[in-house]
Amino acid sequence: MSTSALTHHVRVLAPLGDRHDEILTPAALDFVGRLTAAFATRRLDLMRERRRQVLRLASGSPLDFPMVTSAVRADPSWRVAPPAPGLTDRRVEITGPPDRRMTVNALNSGARVWMADFEDATAPTWGNVIGGQLNLLDATERRIDFTTPEGKEYRLGKQLATVMVRPRGWHLDEEHLEYDDRPVPAALVDFGLYFFHCAQRQIDAGHGPYFYLPKLENRYEARLWNDIFVTAQELLGIPQGTTRATVLIETITAAFEMEEILYELRDHSAGLNAGRWDYLFSLIKTFGHRTDFLLPDRAKVTMTAPFMRAYTELLVRTCHRRGAHAVGGMAAHVPGKDPDANEAALAKVRLDKEREAEDGFDGSWVAHPGLVPVCREVFDGVLGDRPHQLDRTRDDVDVTAADLLSVRRISGPPTAEGVRTNIAVALRYFAAWLRGQGAVALYGLIEDAATAEIARVQIWQWLRHRVIDRETVLGLLDYEVAALGAENPWAPVDDIRALFERTTLTGELPLFFTPDAYSRHLVRRTEAAA
Repeated sequence: MSTSALTHHVRVLAPLGDRHDEILTPAALDFVGRLTAAFATRRLDLMRERRRQVLRLASGSPLDFPMVTSAVRADPSWRVAPPAPGLTDRRVEITGPPDRRMTVNALNSGARVWMADFEDATAPTWGNVIGGQLNLLDATERRIDFTTPEGKEYRLGKQLATVMVRPRGWHLDEEHLEYDDRPVPAALVDFGLYFFHCAQRQIDAGHGPYFYLPKLENRYEARLWNDIFVTAQELLGIPQGTTRATVLIETITAAFEMEEILYELRDHSAGLNAGRWDYLFSLIKTFGHRTDFLLPDRAKVTMTAPFMRAYTELLVRTCHRRGAHAVGGMAAHVPGKDPDANEAALAKVRLDKEREAEDGFDGSWVAHPGLVPVCREVFDGVLGDRPHQLDRTRDDVDVTAADLLSVRRISGPPTAEGVRTNIAVALRYFAAWLRGQGAVALYGLIEDAATAEIARVQIWQWLRHRVIDRETVLGLLDYEVAALGAENPWAPVDDIRALFERTTLTGELPLFFTPDAYSRHLVRRTEAAA
């Protein structure tokens, strides 16, 4: 893209930090502007359709597999593109934010794939967003390293994980960049900057520009991404089909359109992933007004619950029927120093991965490098020298709409400990997020935005159906806010409490906590710095 052709001006409304000019070049900003001009209006239309769908389902409209696309599901002939270089074997994938330390550790972890997460694991401060892009550029050029305050050095080894980037969801804006007097969609910022700087570099290194697509709700949102890929490849002269993307099936509506989502992305598809935590969050958001969708403590909603089994088995069957990889859910345990506790936690991780491998998944996620060996060992035991098990088409699986919605079989009231834990996790995660940390170890688990969302919407659901009373929640809130302030004197406890109250203790449930927290806190912090 020549400088003389630059016409789509994106304004930068934040101060430039160290090396930011390497990412925010005129040509890169023009590329993001071109994508915004082409697709921002469609994105807004799809966000309005999301709100209409919420109202339809809340008013009692049934959720079912779409009749209008039955021909797509019935046609046995179509397949997605074959696996791209670096994505044939995905038996272990590690996820985490693209900060400098995680970038080096994830690439060296022994996992086959690293998902560099700008979404749930990144608090989108201006420094994190552009710093993450710098880290990915440095990693692509193999010039990244990291030294701890104690002097321990981390450098890239010879065998590195394949990079897949997860941009932020369609519901978020990047308010530090403006096009045509409006904020640029955050997804186009994360995708566009990485694609512009690293797509050709990744191709030259033997891989390609690969992505994870979060929180899609239907086939139309998948079609939008496919059109973006086609346009981006055309603008930069990259062969069509080089870009690949795995879609996270982490909304209840997307679970009813898995085949359609693969079909829309078929020339650019790299499969589907079972995003278990966001899936539960979506289920509560969508049906939290109904008593038959009342969930017990988060810890009690395991992947063996009937409706979760239906979801994951349908995902494997759908993927393998179409030649696509099926990737399992997150293991979030943080290995600790207590050997007994560690052994018990690793045993649970092993059981979870054994279930996935035996069900036909081609690989799975971990959140910590210390979990890579156990996940790899489990999938090695099932796959052996094979790169995947796409040949297991799971023709024995027959999942109905009722199966996906059979929550009542495990529904029940929460325990006192479950209520307290949800409040404690939400508050501590909000504290970390407002400080710029999107993935944080809490009570032995890596928590990200998805788990914080579950914590808050469960409190909202339990209050709505009066299985807990408001006085109990307020008393626990007082206690946990005081405890948080004592543990972390730096924490803005008034802001944290207010965020919890605005997004949890309300009549109408805010669909996400992140837009509120971003606009009120992270953007204002950047404005103050400027």
